[in-house]
Amino acid sequence: MSQTATPSNRTLRLLGAGLIASLVMGMWEMMAEALLPHGAGFWSAPTYIAATVFRGLQSVARPVPFDPMAVVAGLMGHMMNSVILGLVFGFGIAPRLKSIGSRIMAGMVFGGVIYAVMAFAVAPFVDPAMGNLNAMAFLLGHLMWGGALGALIPQVAKA
Repeated sequence: MSQTATPSNRTLRLLGAGLIASLVMGMWEMMAEALLPHGAGFWSAPTYIAATVFRGLQSVARPVPFDPMAVVAGLMGHMMNSVILGLVFGFGIAPRLKSIGSRIMAGMVFGGVIYAVMAFAVAPFVDPAMGNLNAMAFLLGHLMWGGALGALIPQVAKA
């Protein structure tokens, strides 16, 4: 008889922290692109993420129209990346930090590093459409993601 491995309570809470942080960043980016004078439109961020797989979206018109398949695929990709990177932060970095302030700052640095890697080393080659997003809003979104993640991690560290 084999036993099925179940994730620990801490792992589940870290997954939740990654999802919540993804919502913070996602909603910020979508609102920023909708409200900025030269923004790409409310649906641009998830659509451009989906353009990684659906290559025809690389040249979608601006403002980006609603495409349910693109939005769902983009949100799934965004949330999956957030959960994975949240687990990296939650298991690898956060346990070394003792205060909530240090975790928030470390999360923001982590988000900034992720932004730099994505914006300069990954997206230009894998998904050039991401370059259509406002760079400052995209950077701030990553900082907000990391700050939210850092703020949520102390609560799950007690589990």
